[in-house]
Amino acid sequence: MIKVQHLAVVLLCVSPALASAQAPAGPPKPSPEQKRLGYFVGNWHGEGEVKANPFMPAGKMSTEDTCAWFEGGFAVVCNSTGMGPWGPTKSLGIMGYSSEEKVYTYAGVDNGPMAMTTVPHGIVKGGEWVYNDSSMMGGKMVKSRYVINEVSPTSYSFKWEMQGADGAWQTVMAGTQTKK
Repeated sequence: MIKVQHLAVVLLCVSPALASAQAPAGPPKPSPEQKRLGYFVGNWHGEGEVKANPFMPAGKMSTEDTCAWFEGGFAVVCNSTGMGPWGPTKSLGIMGYSSEEKVYTYAGVDNGPMAMTTVPHGIVKGGEWVYNDSSMMGGKMVKSRYVINEVSPTSYSFKWEMQGADGAWQTVMAGTQTKK
């Protein structure tokens, strides 16, 4: 009997050491790709132009955007208000990075009739971010891409293009964002 009691005492003493040796080293940390999203954190002012297209009226637009890290530092959430050719705008966007798919992601909604129901996949090369998407617009499947070019740490240009039936890309929106 004494041997079993000694074994029980030894196991009780060793078990916590084994458990702590196998425990994770704390909460997960953002990857370098997720940290790269930090470029967008801050308050931004945007100016642009919507070109004539079948989905929205043409004209000038402006935005005020506030982008902040979401809890944990894995994603950036942006709230935007502005004015477009269709009137006052409000939107919410979430930028992230899929470690599984090795692509940047974006999801968004606004106060207009269209919501981002697909998650565009983006890649970054140098200071150029390119998001590609296919989604239903006006009852048709439309391919689009959103391109951001970092001009400096405090400004970037953007353009939104749609692919026509002929395969050519048409710019439907273009402008700049400047950090305040």
